Amino acid sequence: MKTADKSNETRMQQGMRLLKSFVSTTPFAPGRRPFFKYRDLGHEPATGGRMRAYQNNSIAGMTQPTGWHYHTCEMQFVYVLKGTLIIDFEDGTVATFSAGDSFFIPGGVRHNEIYVSEDKEALEV
Repeated sequence: MKTADKSNETRMQQGMRLLKSFVSTTPFAPGRRPFFKYRDLGHEPATGGRMRAYQNNSIAGMTQPTGWHYHTCEMQFVYVLKGTLIIDFEDGTVATFSAGDSFFIPGGVRHNEIYVSEDKEALEV
């Protein structure tokens, strides 16, 4: 068996499949925070539940911090496409992120979103 064939077979055994996600078939919908709208890019079923990906846009500016929380997952990666957000992390740092910035949070790490601009757009994986 060719190496490429073995690699494809391994991915298929892990429950993953090729995915093509288009704006026309992945509309925005309400989500867990009322000041955001979310566009599920469909990665969860394509990866056998190993990964989720969302485009996350502000509907309005955030008026109050989210409060300290963490996500029950292996990791979270956020890439800021537009706008600004300020996050307080459990290690004591406070960081301001703008378009082109990103951050990675291991699952279980506490953080508090303290500011999100009205024009914020981000990719969350």
